[in-house]
Amino acid sequence: MLQSEPEMAVNIAVASSVLLKEESSSSERLGPAFPFVKALKAVNAKLKENYPESEELFKVMLLDEKPSDSLKNAIRTHDLEELITVLNVREDLVGELKRINTALYLSDSEALAKKVLNQGIAAAFMPTPKEIKEVSEDQLRVAFDGDSVLFSNESERVFQDSGLTGYLQHERNNVEKLLDPGPLCSFLEVLEKLKKKLHDKGLLKNCPIRTFLVTARGAGCDGYRALNSLHSWDLEVDEAFFLGSRPKGPILDIIRPHLFFDDQPRHIQAALEVGAVACHVPNDPKC
Repeated sequence: MLQSEPEMAVNIAVASSVLLKEESSSSERLGPAFPFVKALKAVNAKLKENYPESEELFKVMLLDEKPSDSLKNAIRTHDLEELITVLNVREDLVGELKRINTALYLSDSEALAKKVLNQGIAAAFMPTPKEIKEVSEDQLRVAFDGDSVLFSNESERVFQDSGLTGYLQHERNNVEKLLDPGPLCSFLEVLEKLKKKLHDKGLLKNCPIRTFLVTARGAGCDGYRALNSLHSWDLEVDEAFFLGSRPKGPILDIIRPHLFFDDQPRHIQAALEVGAVACHVPNDPKC
């Protein structure tokens, strides 16, 4: 799936309220997207160090209908001016996201995230944990669910209609059939492309990007099918966890990702309970 394309900025669109939450007219507190944005800055530093002429860097487009002075001051205070561009978007959000070739949109509105996702743009709703666990400042860590996130909802629909037995039989019957890409596959592709560039410069053990698959698929035919599909797309996550019916919270507590994408509210809640920043991908399995 990875192809040689002209180098351009990787635009991440973020609602201002998930980066910096306004507490008063003169102050802001850090939102759930803040550690992620700081990690993007660290990745950019390594990319600039190894590819000084390249334009292929992360750019954060901060969306705000009426940017306040305190918001702009907070961006300066945290030394994020080079990374962040504030955009005043009041109408045609989808059109603007398409215009800037958005790689990922993070919203504080589930309805807006779903609207954008339905237009073919990787998007997720980002709730705020009561307490966010400390994460790495030097390595961007992103974890993905499988079905309805990295992969299509084909197998999820079978599970909904036929239960676990029907799902497992479906996976055995289709073990060599590749899954179709899901709504967040394009974002993984962006991460893997940048990771490969850094690997080419010798940054293997100390790569500033690390990706994870955290899925309720098992380690049998269903797990094989998932990995085989990723391999066929020339995508390779650093670690894959096939949990079956086990909860995702404990492994997320170990991984400490900056973002965890999942389509199931129960897995989002489990992540929030361990202080992980979980992003709900509102992809209806019945569609």
